Amino acid sequence: MEQEVRVLHAAGGFGRARRLLAAASWLPCLALGLALGSEPLLTALPAHHCQPDPALLPPVLRSLSGPALLNASVPRLGPARARSPCLLLRYPEPSPGARPNGTRSCTRGWHYALPAAGLLRSPVTQWNLVCENGWKVPLEQTSHLLGWLLGCVILGTGCDWFGRRVVFVASLVLATGLGAGEALAASFPALLALRLLHGGSLAGASLALYVTRLELCDPPHRLAFSMAAGLFSVAGALLSPGLALLAQDWHLLQGLSALATGLLLLFWGFPALFPESPCWLLATGQLARARKTLWHFAEASGVDPERSCEEESSLAAELDALSAEHPQPRRHWVLELLHTRVAWRNGLILGFSSLVGGGMRASFSRRLAPHELAFYGPYFLGAGLEAVATVFLLLTADRWGRRLVLLLGTLVMGLASLLILSGVQYLPGWTVLSLSVLGLLAAQAVSTLSSLFAAELFPTVIRAAGLGLVLGAGFLGQAAAPIADMHGRRGFFLLHVVFASFAILTLVCVLLLPESRGRGLPQSLQDADRLRRSPLLRVRPRQDYMPLLPPAHCWAQTRLAQEG
Repeated sequence: MEQEVRVLHAAGGFGRARRLLAAASWLPCLALGLALGSEPLLTALPAHHCQPDPALLPPVLRSLSGPALLNASVPRLGPARARSPCLLLRYPEPSPGARPNGTRSCTRGWHYALPAAGLLRSPVTQWNLVCENGWKVPLEQTSHLLGWLLGCVILGTGCDWFGRRVVFVASLVLATGLGAGEALAASFPALLALRLLHGGSLAGASLALYVTRLELCDPPHRLAFSMAAGLFSVAGALLSPGLALLAQDWHLLQGLSALATGLLLLFWGFPALFPESPCWLLATGQLARARKTLWHFAEASGVDPERSCEEESSLAAELDALSAEHPQPRRHWVLELLHTRVAWRNGLILGFSSLVGGGMRASFSRRLAPHELAFYGPYFLGAGLEAVATVFLLLTADRWGRRLVLLLGTLVMGLASLLILSGVQYLPGWTVLSLSVLGLLAAQAVSTLSSLFAAELFPTVIRAAGLGLVLGAGFLGQAAAPIADMHGRRGFFLLHVVFASFAILTLVCVLLLPESRGRGLPQSLQDADRLRRSPLLRVRPRQDYMPLLPPAHCWAQTRLAQEG
């Protein structure tokens, strides 16, 4: 057993203090889910058409008003005879009659069928992001997702270098200020820049919270506490439309979101609710700070730090032995994993599966949208399927093992996408809809499990940076959807084809991952042995680099102990 594990066990194990702190970390997920769920509300496209311009009509028609003026100004297109969103009727000049001979673009702005997604005023209606300016909506969506990607990568490295708590508090401060700045944005370019930075700060807070929660839990409880946090995030996303209905203005909605992150800072900014991760302190050799935190855990759990009859060793003795035998190792960059074949391979596979899962989520969501007339149908369906995927992982990932469930989700996702691509012209509409729902459910399960799997496999001192790369790959996959929207139907079809092909390739890659359930020596422990002998750990050969390994490495060690 690793020495860090013995230290944590001597401090009371996963006792009352660590359980309460891990459970308390669920509540911030409400505010973070609320902030992430507001993105579709801000960019929802309401039904719209050009404002009639009487000056463009023949003299005999200029006296019209109401529906008659609208019929004389706005053409109807398609079999459904819906009003054109971007065109006005054009009449000949001089006009001998009252018959149009073509169309032209809008001259007096647009009329919007409000409310859109509960908002009487949104960035779309404020700056008329429709028709020839419609490309700005996918640009804003892409900017926000790229902000999450950059935040995961940059602030994930910060978590490993400066600590989980420092990055969490700093990210909340930035998110509060940037959210308030968004509420006061006076132009679209300013909003675009603020959304990019705001997404990065929210990503840093979410990543630090995720890693700290994982390191507070012992292996048997990591899945349950992580999935419970995911359900709280879904609850926050479900609250976003209700908050939009109350606010009715996007400025006020963003102000309320900034207030929510400010309240998080007010409570979770204190060490009592968000202490520094003891696993990270032990792994980086900061034993003085670790002693203080672990002493509190031991006393709160009813364990005497000076004596432990069960292990015949005390917390103080374990810390003293760790301090004497293991000098403080230097902090590592995640790029040093390139010299460690096994860990680099696992991270690359999980990053690729996260990329495919994020891309397929966006692709299936786009395919579901045309089947609903209102904004709320796809929104609540996506949030509900995310909750179902979370419950599915909670029931199966420990029982069947991470790799098998990930393989199953990837298989279902790939088959659903291939069936839709091959039979979309021949299958009934309800079949395509069912396959899209099933594929979206599988894609959400793959994305969630890839993150958890990566967090368990990466070593402690580079866990946040490695997980940040995996999460960032997922946001990169989601960002491909708004980019494809700029190219219309062809771009959407090409996106689906590319990610369907990637899903098949992911099936082969997942087979190379270490299995986290087995009765013999788990592959994850064999990987740990290779990791100790890797060039990454031979930089200072006289020191013990066991802190690089995850505490209680992966879930398999606990399963082995339980199975005898």
